[in-house]
Amino acid sequence: MTDIRKILSQLAAEEGQLLDTQFLAPCVRGGRVRIRVSSMVYTFQPQPRNFEGWAIFRPINEKIAAVIEEPSLPQVAEYLQLLVPVRLHLACLLQGQTWLAYPVNESDAKQRTGVAKPLPVHLVTEGSKFEQIVARWDGHCLWFEEIDRRADPRPSEELKAALKKLILPQEVRFKGMTPEMQTVYELVSRNIKGFDPKVRDRQRLQRALKMGGGELRDFCDRQNYWLVEWTSGSGEHHTSAIAKNDLTVLSAGICLSGLDKDFDLHSLVGVVENR
Repeated sequence: MTDIRKILSQLAAEEGQLLDTQFLAPCVRGGRVRIRVSSMVYTFQPQPRNFEGWAIFRPINEKIAAVIEEPSLPQVAEYLQLLVPVRLHLACLLQGQTWLAYPVNESDAKQRTGVAKPLPVHLVTEGSKFEQIVARWDGHCLWFEEIDRRADPRPSEELKAALKKLILPQEVRFKGMTPEMQTVYELVSRNIKGFDPKVRDRQRLQRALKMGGGELRDFCDRQNYWLVEWTSGSGEHHTSAIAKNDLTVLSAGICLSGLDKDFDLHSLVGVVENR
């Protein structure tokens, strides 16, 4: 039978060793840090509680570890070198210093982490949407290491330009584009209101009408065309059938002597005003 006193003595020694130990660890806001001492794994709440970043910690007791000092860059680099490198594209900021990112190469990421899907990357200190980064996988989390200096910057510039123009994900095309780049573009576009198809359609119709001096009231989707309710500058209400692809008038809602298709939504407003 195992001597219980021997076990208790061993645990007491390990606890004493624990309180004398300083350790380096990354921490997200609201998260916890872990350390293995001998055969025991300890999980601590950081002090201060809202700490986020890299730090050297010292346990105060078995539940709390205090931030002692900021580690040097070589210390952080040495820690990260022990983990698995993964290349990803930044997508969008989630909270604090945590970004959502997507693998540069799905197959490679799956081999390294076991998954090929959008994942959070913690402690991102530099970078922007679409930039390629190197992160390190510890078996549970990804930790930011650096901007991938070896990456070609042109794809991220192309994606940023397309985003600025509100080009739909399925319409983005450029030399060197990969399926992974299209996926990260889709992730980014989901967080931008202008990419909602209904919002984009409304904005498109509003612009065309305002150019002619009219105002959009409402519109309905009819598969290949929109049924648009609008008001002229003089206050007259009209309902017109407008082609989706080029805003050609299919049916003006007023008599145009069979010349409806000679006009688009913009020019239709002027015709109505001058008839």
